Amino acid sequence: MNADKGKKNEETCEKELKKAEKTAEKAQEKLQETQEKLEETKQEVKACENNASQWEEKAKDYYDQLLRLKADFENFRKRTEKEKAELINWGKVEAITKIFPIYDVLISAHDHLSGVDASKCSPQQIEEILKGIDMIFREFSKFFEAEGIRVMELENKPYDPMKCEIIGIDPGNQENDGLVTAVLQRGYTIGDRVLRPAKVKIAKKTDGGN
Repeated sequence: MNADKGKKNEETCEKELKKAEKTAEKAQEKLQETQEKLEETKQEVKACENNASQWEEKAKDYYDQLLRLKADFENFRKRTEKEKAELINWGKVEAITKIFPIYDVLISAHDHLSGVDASKCSPQQIEEILKGIDMIFREFSKFFEAEGIRVMELENKPYDPMKCEIIGIDPGNQENDGLVTAVLQRGYTIGDRVLRPAKVKIAKKTDGGN
């Protein structure tokens, strides 16, 4: 009786042991699967980290490009505004330079009439003509002043090739050698820029000059 009971217990223990072994095997399989999934997850995380790093680099590169484009555009805008102002000024200069020949004729007429023999014309006639020309001169002077145009003051000053064109030579000496002796056609500037160079005569020391 006891032998049968012991055998039965033994069989029960074997069954429980086999059941436990199967449970352990399943647990081992689950653990293996879990480890494999964990490894896959690690790889996926690593790949995501790499992708995140790449996208971060791309974002930084795009941002740098944007900053450069912004700086280039700002430089382009400033350059365009400067060139626009210069074009406007040069358009103004071109229009103004066309006036100079007329002004030169008026100067010549004024100088000529100033030297007319009064005995051949009535004083009233000469006075009226000179008044008319003087009025025109005043209008020109107002216009030149408003536009910032200045007549070059060159007489008795050293010849400057950037401002003058020599069309005559006067005998000179040690004291006035190279100085402007006469302005035959006025020169004009606007700001620091030469609108029209003057035509002048300069003194040149002769071999016998002291």
